[in-house]
Amino acid sequence: MQVAGPGPCFTSSKVGGAEGTKLDDDFKEMEKKVDVTSKAVTEVLARTIEYLQPNPASRAKLTMLNTVSKIRGQVKNPGYPQSEGLLGECMIRHGKELGGESNFGDALLDAGESMKRLAEVKDSLDIEVKQNFIDPLQNLCEKDLKEIQHHLKKLEGRRLDFDYKKKRQGKIPDEELRQALEKFEESKEVAETSMHNLLETDIEQVSQLSALVDAQLDYHRQAVQILDELAEKLKRRMREASSRPRREYKPKPREPFDLGEPEQSNGGFPCTTAPKIAASSSFRSSEKPIRTPSRSMLPLDQPSCKALYDFEPENDGELGFREGDVITLTNQIDENWYEGMLDGQSGFFPLSYVEVLVPLPQ
Repeated sequence: MQVAGPGPCFTSSKVGGAEGTKLDDDFKEMEKKVDVTSKAVTEVLARTIEYLQPNPASRAKLTMLNTVSKIRGQVKNPGYPQSEGLLGECMIRHGKELGGESNFGDALLDAGESMKRLAEVKDSLDIEVKQNFIDPLQNLCEKDLKEIQHHLKKLEGRRLDFDYKKKRQGKIPDEELRQALEKFEESKEVAETSMHNLLETDIEQVSQLSALVDAQLDYHRQAVQILDELAEKLKRRMREASSRPRREYKPKPREPFDLGEPEQSNGGFPCTTAPKIAASSSFRSSEKPIRTPSRSMLPLDQPSCKALYDFEPENDGELGFREGDVITLTNQIDENWYEGMLDGQSGFFPLSYVEVLVPLPQ
C-alpha cells in the first residue's frame, strides 16, 4: 500500500537523506502574528499595572486584587493607600494644628478633603481597570495563548515523528507511516484553528482597550470636578481675606530693666576654673561604637544582600535598614526593587541601596 505524500498545507526539504516536512508560509505567518500578539499583551499588562501603581508594594497587591469581591461590595478599598489619600491626611492633620484662625490652616483642610476624594476616585479607577482590562488580558495569556503554545508544541513533536518514520519508509509498515501522517495533519489543523480564532476575534482586545480608556476618562472627569471645586473654594478664601482689614502689629511696651552696679570686671560672672577631665582607658573620643553582629553577620547559606546605605521606608510595605545590615532575599519584584526579610520584618527595598552577596536562584 502506498501512503499519500504531504498535502498542499506543507512543503518538504531534505533531512538526513529523506524529505523533511516544512510548514507552509501561511502557517508561519499566522504563527508569527500570534507570537507578536503574545508579547504585546504581556508587556502592555505589566506597564498598565506599573502605570496604575508605581509603588512596587501596592503593585503587588493590585495584581492579587480579587475584583469579584469588589463588585459584591465585600471590600471598600483595594487594600493599599493612594498617594492622594496620604497627601490629604497630611494636609488635614496640619490644618487642624494651625486652627480655625489661620487662613492657611482652613485652606489645608479644604485641600485635604479634596485629596481624600481624589483617592476614592483613584480606588475606583484601579478596580475598574483591573476588572475590565487587566483580568481579560491575563485570561488571554493564561488560557488562549497558552493553549496555542500547547498545540504548536504537540504539532512539532508529531512533525518530527512523521519525518523520522518517513526516513525509515520501507523498513516499517506503511500503516504506521500513514498514522503518523494523519496525526501530524490533525495537529496542524488544530493549531491553525486556534491561531485563526485568536487573530479573528482580536476585536475583543480592542473592546478591552476601550474599557481602559473609558475608565481613565471617568476618573479624569471626576478629578477635574473635584479640583475645580477646590480651586473655587481657595479663590473665595483669597477674596474674603483681601476684603478684611489687615490687623496691624502693635508691640507691647518694654519694661525698664535696671542693670545695677557692676561687681566684677567680667560683667558680673564669677571667674571659675573649668574642671579637668581625666583621661580614662575606658573612654576615648576616637573610639566608635561596636556594631552588634545580629544584623550584619548572618550566615551566607541563602540568597542575601548587604546594605550599602541607610534606607528609610517612605511607603507602606517597604523595608527599612541601616548600612551594613545583611538582608535575606526572598523575591525580585522588577529590575529596580527586591523583596527581603530583616529581623523578622518583610518588605520591599531598592536594588541600588544594596550589594548582592548570594543571588536569588534563576
